[in-house]
Amino acid sequence: MAELVQRMLDQIRAEHADNDDGKLADYIPELDRVDPSGFGLSLSIADGYVYESGDTATEFTIQSVSKPFTYALALECLGMEAVDAKIGVEPSGEAFNEISVDKTTKIPKNPMINAGAIAAASLVPGATADDRFDRIHEFYSTFAGRELAVDHDVYNSEQASGSRNRAIAYMLQSFGVLDGDPDEILDVYFRQCSIKVTSTDLARMAATLARGGVEPVTGRRVASAAVVQRTLSVMITCGMYDATGDWVSAVGMPAKSGVGGGIAAVLPGQLGIGVYSPLLDAKGNSVRGVAVCRGLSANLGLHFLSHTRESRSTIRNAYDVRPGVRVFELHGDLLFAGAEQVLRRVDGERDEFEVAILELSRVDDIDDAARRMFAGMRESLVAAGKEGFVVDPDRVVEASHTEGAVARVFGTLEEALGAAGNERGAPAESGG
Repeated sequence: MAELVQRMLDQIRAEHADNDDGKLADYIPELDRVDPSGFGLSLSIADGYVYESGDTATEFTIQSVSKPFTYALALECLGMEAVDAKIGVEPSGEAFNEISVDKTTKIPKNPMINAGAIAAASLVPGATADDRFDRIHEFYSTFAGRELAVDHDVYNSEQASGSRNRAIAYMLQSFGVLDGDPDEILDVYFRQCSIKVTSTDLARMAATLARGGVEPVTGRRVASAAVVQRTLSVMITCGMYDATGDWVSAVGMPAKSGVGGGIAAVLPGQLGIGVYSPLLDAKGNSVRGVAVCRGLSANLGLHFLSHTRESRSTIRNAYDVRPGVRVFELHGDLLFAGAEQVLRRVDGERDEFEVAILELSRVDDIDDAARRMFAGMRESLVAAGKEGFVVDPDRVVEASHTEGAVARVFGTLEEALGAAGNERGAPAESGG
């Protein structure tokens, strides 16, 4: 039943595929040469399962999506007190490449603008620029779950066109923020921005943040929970530059954009999203990337304020009542991420039953995204020669505005078992 979620993602991406607003980041010559039509969308569930739509294998440079990860690495290496002495955590209200520091503290306002990101790169320990970059490179690769490469053409282009960043670096040195050689630190910064990723890499990196610093596939802890909490806090308040307020209101996920066209968004405890589309708006954010994230949040109920209590739906128990009839007891809240995992498990065990019964007596709440997914559950099972029932005494899966007919709904497990017996040609049973 993963195809249900896949269709949702394909539909949302298709809605924005014809939008050709925006322009390439022409101030970095090499970025002005990329294909403006590229458009990839990836979604990684917190358990590591990934959905992909569009140009998800296209590599592009990470650019400013690198900033939260270098900041996290600096926090891991030095601790919060030392990093806070050099980089603030307040929204700047300015362009990402503004040549400025906080008027009172004389340090960068936050690590998501260029001044703060250059300062963060300077804080990563290393005897040489190569040592410092190698540590950053390894950290990113561990987040992504694979070895990432560097685009040397983009790196050279950044070096040749980086006068504004040089101005920022020397300003930071004048205020005592940078302890090392500004040009050496900038070399590290340009290289980190030139690391190549795909939208799926960004989704996996975001999912690692969603898991509190644990890479979902390997189970390896990359960063501490405290560092991830601080990093996500700064992403939610500063990650989309001076469009952050609009992003938080409409999308509601910690996120970071980059002028390479990438966006990484995190729903803590649930999932990570990676988007690639290189046409940018006036604030440096991907036009189609922002639009598709708005669509995902609205259609799948991903705004973090929709998750104000523990929102994971879990399978409390699964058992065979009789040969061919399997009951899945659920509890908690049925929101998108929980419903996706439930249906994926049902799909994975499809060969082991003829009738699946979802028992929702202990479910507290359900959102529209989960309703639509359950509406498609029976369709998928019937197409495979199976059947799907729902036990829902409180009728939580029914809503007048939900499109499509939900799976056959019964008030009690006994009623569902009776129907299951009839479907399989067996006598109805009254017991639970």
